[in-house]
Amino acid sequence: MGGTRMRVATLCEFSGTVRDAFIGQGHEAFSCDLLPSDVPGPHVQGDCLDLDYSDVDLVIAFPPCTHLAVSGARWFKDKIQEQADALDFVRALMALPVGRIAIENPIGVISSQIRKPDQIVQPWQFGHGETKATCLWLKNLWPLVPTDVVEGREARIHKMPPSEDRWKLRSMTYQGIANAMAAQWGE
Repeated sequence: MGGTRMRVATLCEFSGTVRDAFIGQGHEAFSCDLLPSDVPGPHVQGDCLDLDYSDVDLVIAFPPCTHLAVSGARWFKDKIQEQADALDFVRALMALPVGRIAIENPIGVISSQIRKPDQIVQPWQFGHGETKATCLWLKNLWPLVPTDVVEGREARIHKMPPSEDRWKLRSMTYQGIANAMAAQWGE
């Protein structure tokens, strides 16, 4: 990828964290989500499967984990169709006509229903003293190399109390991981 400016699409990302990390590295990046962006920046509000990917070099997708993550396993028996639809969405993301793709999700049924992840990363490997196992399914990308292994390793996200915006806070990408994606996959 040698220093070339890339066009990067971050899908199912309303926070702009990963999008902005790539912009900070000099790439042209935009986010797409059904929700509006939390911060100003290039953002398409809508269905990411409706986009034209003919000029996109890299996709990083964060499909909603509600019906996929093991943290919700106790409700799986009541959400068979929702889970099937969520898995179909992940398959559609993996099949996008883009040369390099990363799919991010917590530990869940993607591993057993589609394929095992290529890598599992933790925030504490990228400067955040917390645990939150995050799986990455990669197409033509190399695994991320930890950039700043720190102590602390608290399960803050897991222990987060119920609140109106808990889902949003739990879905945020850690800045250190976003920066590593931009620096390492944007080379």
